[in-house]
This record gives sequence, structure tokens and C-alpha cells, in this order.
Amino acid sequence: MLETVKYLLGSAGPSGFGSKSTAEIVTEQSPDLRSITAIITGATSGIGAETARVLAKRGAKLILPARSLKAAEETKARILSESPDAEVIVMALDLSSLSSVRKFVTEFESLNFPLNLLINNAGKFAHQHAISEDGIEMTFATNHLGHFLLTKLLLKKMIETAKETGVQGRIVNVSSSIHGWFSGDSVQYLRLITKDKSQYDATRAYALSKLANVLHTKELAQILKKMGANVTVNCVHPGIVRTRLTREREGLVTDLVFFLTSKLLKTIPQAAATTCYVATHPRLANVSGKYFADCNEVSSSKLGSNLTEAARIWSASEIMVSKNSNAHLDPLETLL
Repeated sequence: MLETVKYLLGSAGPSGFGSKSTAEIVTEQSPDLRSITAIITGATSGIGAETARVLAKRGAKLILPARSLKAAEETKARILSESPDAEVIVMALDLSSLSSVRKFVTEFESLNFPLNLLINNAGKFAHQHAISEDGIEMTFATNHLGHFLLTKLLLKKMIETAKETGVQGRIVNVSSSIHGWFSGDSVQYLRLITKDKSQYDATRAYALSKLANVLHTKELAQILKKMGANVTVNCVHPGIVRTRLTREREGLVTDLVFFLTSKLLKTIPQAAATTCYVATHPRLANVSGKYFADCNEVSSSKLGSNLTEAARIWSASEIMVSKNSNAHLDPLETLL
């Protein structure tokens, strides 16, 4: 009850910020970002678009990968209308396609840009069962696996940039508190819903993908530490906000639910605050493998804090992004 009251009031936590803080407010104390190059997925609308707008306003050079180039160009135009000197580059990327991820990374590397900041923000809630071109359940393929491969392929560039510039690189994975709704065997459930449409539950599949984001963060933080890399990775829950994530299910029921819970919803500027805080604030230098909500470190679910499960999801992800993997998840049987 106390935490709910604090949330509703927007009470500041140890960071000095709370649920009512906006992305602009939390970046006021950030260093000049004109030397920072950032890739932000899912920046064509909602939280991602606001994150891009604020980071551009603070001087960062932005790479906006998107499935819809038209929507990305519209985001770019809005940013430039407010920040005419901003550098914004639009590139093609479909996160549900591993070949598209590889193509994007190849094209990005050809530009010879540094890379200081990677924000894995894009998200999909698939109400209807679907399978990606790589044979993976679509929600998991988009929300986790595409970002997993993207991060894996860009990591070398981030480590090199940090070493050459002396500026610590940061990776931010946008998850959700819904990750705590998943229980059971994650790999077994993924394999089940990929093979059997009748077993698909949209909310549980989404929760699994968001749990995978948290576990990816945990395992990657351990790996970066062992490597001695000057790059951190953290995970955020942006809060509950009405964005285009709900676009597949509009109507009276959805509108009524959002009306009744409106006091708990964040505005988009508030929802983008935690991402921007974790991505830029000086206080978070050398902080890695943590989970944040309302711009403060909080605990993830018990399963989300399980390092054994993190290593297991990592192994499963490596199998699925392998060019030698088949499209039916049979190799994952060894992890069951």
C-alpha cells in the first residue's frame, strides 16, 4: 500500500526522481551528449519516440532502425523541427528477422560510426499466434531474440568505442514488470507455443519475452565484467502507459480498462524517464546488471534474479540465433 501511495504521489526515491519525473527532467544533469552515438529500437512511436526526442535535444547522434522507414522518417522530422542541429539517421530493421538484424549491423558498421549507447526498446504484444521467418514464436522473436542478436553483433563496436574514447558504453534493455507474471519452465514453454498454436496465451508469451529481457541483462552483465569491458547493461520497467503496443486491440473494453486505471498510468514523457535516466545519468557509472523502475533500482522477480536461469536462456538464445540452427527448436531439447 505504501509503495502504491508513493507511486501515485510521485515521491522521489534515492535517485531524486520518482514516477512523475519526465525524461527531460532526469536528463537535465546529464553530461553533454554531443559526443554520444546512440541506437534506439522502436523509436517510431510512444516511449521510444520520446526517448529519441529527448536524447537528440541533449545533443546525441541518433540511429533509428525501424521496420517502417516512413514512420521513422516522420519521427526524424519531428525531432528536427524541435532540434534543427540534431543528427538523425534512419535505417531499416525488422527485429523479428535474424537476417534483417545481421543486414542492419553490416550496414551500420559500414558507416564507421562509434557506438556509445544501445537502447533495446522495441516491443510487440501479439494477440494472435504467429511464427517468425526463423521459426520462432513471434513475440519472443521480436522482443528478445532480435535484440539478443543485435546486442551480440554490436558488442565489439561498443567495447572498441569505450576503449578509444574513455567514455563508458551503456546498454539499456526495456522490459516490464509483467516479466514477474511468468512462472514455469521458460524454454519448455517457448518450445511448446512455437510448435503448438493451441497452447498459445498472448499475455504469458509477452511475460516470457519480458522475462528474457531481464535474464539477458543479468547474464550479459556477468560476461562484460569477466571481459573487463567498459560497458554496462541494465534493464528498465518504464511503467504502464497507453502506447501503440495496444493497437491490435482497441475498443470499448480496452478504453474502459484504461479509463478505470488512468490514475496509475504514466504519460509518455514520464514513461520514457527511466530509460533516459539509466542511459545517461552520471550516477549510474559502473552500475550494471540491475533492474530499474521509476528511475530507481528495484528488485526483479525471483525467476528474473536467477543466474542459473539467465545462463540457460542465454544458451537457448545462442542456439536460436546460430546460423546452423533449424527452424523447429529441436536443439533446445538439450536444455529441457
